Amino acid sequence: MIRFLVGTVINAIGLWVTTLCIPAIKLQPYGGTDIWATIGSFLLVGAVFGLVNAIIAPVIKVLAFPLYILTFGLISFLINGALLVFVAWLSSLWANDVLTIYGLTTEGLEIASLGWAVLGSIVMSITAFVTRAVFKAVRIL
Repeated sequence: MIRFLVGTVINAIGLWVTTLCIPAIKLQPYGGTDIWATIGSFLLVGAVFGLVNAIIAPVIKVLAFPLYILTFGLISFLINGALLVFVAWLSSLWANDVLTIYGLTTEGLEIASLGWAVLGSIVMSITAFVTRAVFKAVRIL
C-alpha cells in the first residue's frame, strides 16, 4: 500500500511538471482553485495514471511485443502517450474541465494532440525517474 501511495505522489509530481512544461496539457482542479483542490486533483489523476499503468499497460505491451522488436522499443513512446490520453478521457468522466487534451477531449485533462501526449509522457517519465531517485536518496522509497 505504501508503494502505491508513493507511486501516486511520484505520478502527481510528474503530471504537475508536465502541465508546467507543456502548454497543451492542462489540469483544472476538482472543486475550486484553492491549493488543496489542486493538490488533490493532481493526486487523484496520479492515482488513476498509476492504476492504468499497472493494469492496462502490461496487456498492451504484451500484445505490442512484435512492434517493440520492429521499432527497437520506440513504440513505447506512442503507447505511453496513448495511455496518457486514456487517463485524460477517464478524468473527463468524473467532472467537467479537469484533465484535458486539446483536440481529443472537451473536458478533464487537455492535450492538443497525440503528439503532445507523447511529449507529455516523455516529460512524465523523466520527472518520475528523477523523483524516484530523490525518494531513494532520502530513503522514502
